Order: sequence, then C-alpha cells, then structure tokens
Amino acid sequence: MKKSKFIKLVLLASVVYFLPHAVSAQDKAAEKLIAESDKAKSAFIQTDPSMATLFESSYGYVIFPKIGKGGLIVGGSGGDGILYEKGKAAGMVKTGQITVGAQIGGQTYREVIFFENQDALDRMKASKTEFSSQISAVAVKSGVSKNAKYTDGVTVFTQDLGGLMAEATVGGQKFKYTAF
Repeated sequence: MKKSKFIKLVLLASVVYFLPHAVSAQDKAAEKLIAESDKAKSAFIQTDPSMATLFESSYGYVIFPKIGKGGLIVGGSGGDGILYEKGKAAGMVKTGQITVGAQIGGQTYREVIFFENQDALDRMKASKTEFSSQISAVAVKSGVSKNAKYTDGVTVFTQDLGGLMAEATVGGQKFKYTAF
C-alpha cells in the first residue's frame, strides 16, 4: 500500500516538474519558427516588392520558412510554418506531401499560402485544405505577384533555397493546424 502511494507521489512530482519544461520548449520552438517566418516574409517581399500588398490585403497566410523535398519515383516533402490571421500569428501548421511519378533529386524551398477569405482560412484550420496537381505554386520573381489569382480562395508562392529536383508528378499536400 505504501509503495503504491510512493509511486503515485513520484508520478505527480514528475508531471509537476516536467510539464512546465515541455510547455517552455514548445514556446521556444514557436518563437524560433515565428522569427524564421518573419525572415522568409522579408525575403519574399525583397524578391517581389508587390507581395507586400498580398500580405496586407489577404485574410490570412501561412509561411513555411523551409520545406524539404526529395524523391525517386515516389517522393515526399514536409515542413513547419506559422499561420497569420489578419497579420497576427495564430498558430503552427505542419505540411506533408506525397508524390508519385517521374522525379529524382532533392531541394529545399520556402512557401507562402495566401487565403482570400474566411472560408478558405477556415478550411485550412480544419485541416480540410489539400492541394493537388490542380493548384500549382508560382515561383517568386520580381513583379509576379501583381497578377496573382486566387483559386478556391487560395494562392501559393514558393522561393527556391537550394538543391535540384526534376519532376512530373501527381500528389497531394496536406496541412495540420494547431492554434497557439
């Protein structure tokens, strides 16, 4: 009986000790990701100053400062980002993608997804947004965002960070949102 109480006391003490440390580590990871997202936003605007208008006028956006991608016939990618709603950080987003087709190589890139309205943003928050070959990302160059068109309330831009990838694939990109 005493042994059972002792085990419960040790478990309770462990929870009390480790829980704040786990929350603190999660907060530090979020802070680091927000800082990386701010740098990525600046890089997008530096490459195409007209993107500043999209950042200001969109209902919300997700910035993935770094997505890693690789494949050989079957490929995959993934990364973490921050969702901004009306300009304020609202939560973290994980993305993952699986592709099949002619592909070889690996690369890293940034991605920003703009949401035109509340409905498009809510679909992403509910993890119901999924991109396939029908919605493609536009590589950021000077002036390219001036003619940006939303498809189903969403427009996507990427910026290459490095690597080399050749592909002609079909696949889907999924998202998982966690509010702060």
